[in-house]
Amino acid sequence: MAEAKGAAAPLLAREDGRGRGGGGGATWAQTLGNVVVSIVGTGVLGLPYAFRAAGWVAGSLGVAAAGFAMLYCMLLLVDCRDKLQEEETDEPKNYTYGDLGEKCFGTIGRCLTEILILVSQAGGSVAYLVFIGENLHSVFSQLMSPAGFIFAVFLPVQIALSFILSLSSLSPFSIFADVCNVLAVAIVIRKDLQLIDHPFANRSAFNGVLAIPYAFGVAVFCFEGFSMILALESSMAERRKFRWVLSQAVVGIIVLYVCFGVCGYLAYGEATRDIITLNLPNSWSSAAVKVGLCIALAFTFPVMMHPIHEIVEARFRSSGCFQKLSHGVPGAEWLGLHSSRIIMVTILTVMASFIPAFGSFVSFVGCTVCALLSFVLPTFFHLNIVGSSMSIWRRVLDYGFLLFGLGFAGYGIFTALPSH
Repeated sequence: MAEAKGAAAPLLAREDGRGRGGGGGATWAQTLGNVVVSIVGTGVLGLPYAFRAAGWVAGSLGVAAAGFAMLYCMLLLVDCRDKLQEEETDEPKNYTYGDLGEKCFGTIGRCLTEILILVSQAGGSVAYLVFIGENLHSVFSQLMSPAGFIFAVFLPVQIALSFILSLSSLSPFSIFADVCNVLAVAIVIRKDLQLIDHPFANRSAFNGVLAIPYAFGVAVFCFEGFSMILALESSMAERRKFRWVLSQAVVGIIVLYVCFGVCGYLAYGEATRDIITLNLPNSWSSAAVKVGLCIALAFTFPVMMHPIHEIVEARFRSSGCFQKLSHGVPGAEWLGLHSSRIIMVTILTVMASFIPAFGSFVSFVGCTVCALLSFVLPTFFHLNIVGSSMSIWRRVLDYGFLLFGLGFAGYGIFTALPSH
């Protein structure tokens, strides 16, 4: 969910397109930092609620399973690009996720891949809005409702920020957001540990099989930045070390997620909220964390919106009517493109005002769009590009992940139906 988020990652080195043996100028430590920045997002603050739903043991297993499954599928994308680069006789190309889709299934493959990326970006953007509205309401509850904060405070700010076209201008706020995330996690864990007297008293370890998919969906959503993996690998100076760096990062993030989820649930039990910061006491430190997170997310929201704006503006520019209007009327192109940005931000703001619960929405996005983007497409591409040279057990494993991803997405859609 964070292709644009990765674009603003402070450590991301510029690619030089040197291809097969070379990469960018990023060291292994910089790449490790980029991976963590690209993956960890606000979804982590919904993990304790997922552990409440599934139980602390089931939640831990779900997070670990989601993390290792996504690591495997991330490496499939790297394998696909390595295979294509080996077959090229000219200067090897640094393939993107969309390029792999086009290589396998033509224009339809590229369109499907990019649509899923954009929908996942939109889902992440809406989650940001819901998070901001709920947290501001918890601090200033007497002023207005969560939806009121989104429309009265957030929307005007985003309309103004939509006029900023350069992502590099927003990169300092990306750093600020990551610092706020770290502080929020640290403060929540400290508060949690202070509240835990009898850790496992009245805390469920396993709440049934049907609760596991919910926790798994939240965990999948929490592993943002899947579509940035190829760009991160290309940015690394010693690309042969990328698999090791990625594996270390994912294992560390799994440990962090499990500890955070378990601590949050053990501290608050059945009172755990779908956004764990809402459980924090009414103190200046808690209010500062909430407001700081909201400010940071407000300034990184345009980064999340960047891929959406790009595809909408590309459609506008290719329209014959728009081209005639832009050539015939001075300032029409500028007005049309900025109007499209304002409209898209407004549409997502309206959508966020109808989201009933942060946790359920995050799980739904993780179960459907993120599952297709993280499990189905990588295995499709891998079977198509590398399939002829794979062993039987690798084929079976890929088909297993493919069927699992399709089934998981179907389950997410089924449980979202009104009758359920």
